[in-house]
Amino acid sequence: MPGSKSETNRALVLSSLACGPSTLTGALESRDCNLMVDALRALGTVVKELGPGELHVTPPDRFHGAPDGIDCGLAGTVMRFVPPLAALADAPTRFFGDPQASTRPMSGLLDGLRQLGARIDADSLPFVVSPGPFVSNPDVAVDSSASSQFLSALLLVGARLPSGLRLRHIGESVPSRPHIEMTLAMLRSRGVLVDEDETDALSWRVHAGPIMPLDLRVEPDLTNAAVFLAAGATTGGSVTVSGWPKSTLQPGEHFLNVVERMGCATARGQESVTVTGPDRLRGIDVDLHSASELTPVVAALAVQAEGITRITGVAHIRGHETDRLTALTTELRKMDVTVVEHHDGLEIMGRPGTRDPVALSSYADHRMVHFAAIIALNRPGTTVDDTSCVSKTMPDFPRLWNCLVAA
Repeated sequence: MPGSKSETNRALVLSSLACGPSTLTGALESRDCNLMVDALRALGTVVKELGPGELHVTPPDRFHGAPDGIDCGLAGTVMRFVPPLAALADAPTRFFGDPQASTRPMSGLLDGLRQLGARIDADSLPFVVSPGPFVSNPDVAVDSSASSQFLSALLLVGARLPSGLRLRHIGESVPSRPHIEMTLAMLRSRGVLVDEDETDALSWRVHAGPIMPLDLRVEPDLTNAAVFLAAGATTGGSVTVSGWPKSTLQPGEHFLNVVERMGCATARGQESVTVTGPDRLRGIDVDLHSASELTPVVAALAVQAEGITRITGVAHIRGHETDRLTALTTELRKMDVTVVEHHDGLEIMGRPGTRDPVALSSYADHRMVHFAAIIALNRPGTTVDDTSCVSKTMPDFPRLWNCLVAA
């Protein structure tokens, strides 16, 4: 499997903030990661490609502004992780993105940057970040209930602020908490001192200090791997993914627990995992709050499951590449699947055994293409209107999928 997008883009940001050069191996090659490299280069970072998936990153002495603009595409990590770097620059930086990008939540992060002293002229893309004098001993409170990336973005840059950073979340629960744990682990591996408030699990103190360079091998992307493992689960077949880490902070690891509860057998090798599907999947109740990117794949499995599958805790995916809950509801109803859309999830009545083809839509969302691919395994002749959006995290998906199903 290709490298983790979440780890690749965090490593690129931290390498740009470090006090010396770093080399990344196994870095993901995708649109989101290419946009991140271009954004960091626009701010003064030197990124050299040494070979496939191997990048040498040299940080600048100081970031410089990018008045001509930084294209964020539809990449949440770019539109959220790079503005804090721009706040460290010597001049303003303009940010813009795809047409759909203006609907993605940004206000929590931008409010946090304003609390640090930056000036920002809007609350969503496009906007301009103008560096201002940093607040002494900043105590920043942000509502990160729309995206855990607001917190990760500020944590990543905290050590480079003159007085460090005190950061706390306000509002409802934070989604995708494992991604915050990934950010904290990657900071600590580079020598950054981060204290967590023992009385408040959503409050941190990042101490000012250098971010050390680090040569890193990026883990495979386990959320992307889930779609391939789901092929075995939904057909009663068997799929093995190599390179699966023995321990990981990636939320995609949660997929194994989900399919086991749906009746699949899982087996771990030294550096692999195998999922074997049952004669018939069974519906389950599952809270995907911490692993919400799995929602489209689990919804596709629910179609082939006996009984009802209830997915909860994922209200925030309405602000992803598309409103995924509404998109999934629309596509499931095309298959005459009974589905109830709730504010934070879906209730899906399975229709195992139905093999009628269906024309599905992607909504320019890579995860909706994954959903369609799984559905098509049991509905020959099924189509999806666009697959180019998979370039966001896995440009090689069509070839990899064809290799799997052709075998």
